[in-house]
Amino acid sequence: MKLFKELFFTNVLYALLLLASVLFFTSYFLPVLFPVATLFVWGILIIIIIDFITLFKGKPVYAHRVLPEKLSNSDANQISIDIQNNFSIKLHIQLIDELPEQFQKRDFNIDLTLDANASTVKSYYLTPRERGVYQFGYLHCFCISPLRLIKRRISFESSGTVKVYPSFIQMRKYDFLSLAPQQQVGIKKVRRIGHTMEFEQIKAYVKGDDIRTINWKATSKRAKLMVNQYQDERSQSIFSVIDQGRVMQMPFNGLSLLDYSINAALAFSNIALKKKDKTGLVSFSSKIDQMLKASATKTQLTKIMESLYNIDTDFNVTDFGNLYVQLKRQISHRSLLFIYTNFEHLEGMRRQLPYIKALAKKHLVVIVLFENEALKSVQQQSAEKLFDVYVKAIAEEIDHDKQVMAQELERNGIFTLLTRPDQLTLDAINKYLEIKSRSIL
Repeated sequence: MKLFKELFFTNVLYALLLLASVLFFTSYFLPVLFPVATLFVWGILIIIIIDFITLFKGKPVYAHRVLPEKLSNSDANQISIDIQNNFSIKLHIQLIDELPEQFQKRDFNIDLTLDANASTVKSYYLTPRERGVYQFGYLHCFCISPLRLIKRRISFESSGTVKVYPSFIQMRKYDFLSLAPQQQVGIKKVRRIGHTMEFEQIKAYVKGDDIRTINWKATSKRAKLMVNQYQDERSQSIFSVIDQGRVMQMPFNGLSLLDYSINAALAFSNIALKKKDKTGLVSFSSKIDQMLKASATKTQLTKIMESLYNIDTDFNVTDFGNLYVQLKRQISHRSLLFIYTNFEHLEGMRRQLPYIKALAKKHLVVIVLFENEALKSVQQQSAEKLFDVYVKAIAEEIDHDKQVMAQELERNGIFTLLTRPDQLTLDAINKYLEIKSRSIL
């Protein structure tokens, strides 16, 4: 029974049988074709027997899927398949991999040809759109000999489970920003305002040094100009505060605003740790869901990644009042709070503004807001009907309200980052490096 389950016929065989049927039908009118049709069918049968014996002696191929330890959300992840031809003849192989159900892809197929006793590695890429556990199924190889009349299916129990984490590929992509010189932040230059009070050393004056840092006592002792050198203050506490309420479920290019925030928080935390700052994490909606204390230990980034992996929306209304109370109890010293949230209505922002202002009295607060890209596209469309005019006017009003939100937050002394979801990571890192450069924490 197993033998017949592995046996499949090719399109070539069906085409030959169709031709044989035509010959038999034509022989009804031309009897001279009947012996030809009979010989043709016997020839097909003999070739099938030869093909069957060739393919069903032993296992013609061996295949194995190589999965990475973890997958990166919203990035192209490479999956490799090792294939070995065990026969002394060339084989044509149709490779079908049972992908996780999250991809909803049922037409996956790789065609390849392997020479006798040869091996190869075939790779393909998967781009997950949500975090979680992904289950791979069987790996099926349909082997076809040079005769191409039948094919044999060999299934390998290559099932495996892999977790999809926040975008660590994106995190590595922006690693170089932690090595940027002080006068350059991210992709734009930032004028450095003053310096921190963390003294590093006294050195000889060179052209270009700030004359305000001249150390006159050291100058008098050395009989040459000496200046104090300062370095960026280290071990400052940086928290990524992620709103997991229902407003963060808005989609953009297959990802929710929550996932964009999670990816940005991971890359941002990595940069902060490389800058010798302490990083922590808070997720909240109607209540605090997770709180990871700020630390600069080597294992902190791993802890942040695991915490981000478990963040999901609870579809509740965000409560900044509770956030203020909890942070006041848990964080006793001045910290930088990057709050990833979204307000779709001006009145909604104003209801939360008193609590945000209260947070800003003790901490340096950066509110991250998202531009609504769907509204941007509506504004750019031409209005041909009266209904289109109404829709365009509403879109422009909502977009204007988002600009007013940002301006009102800035007027109240709260740093605001209004950005596109796909530019969030770079903009957040730039904002952090700008704050570090200006020494305002």
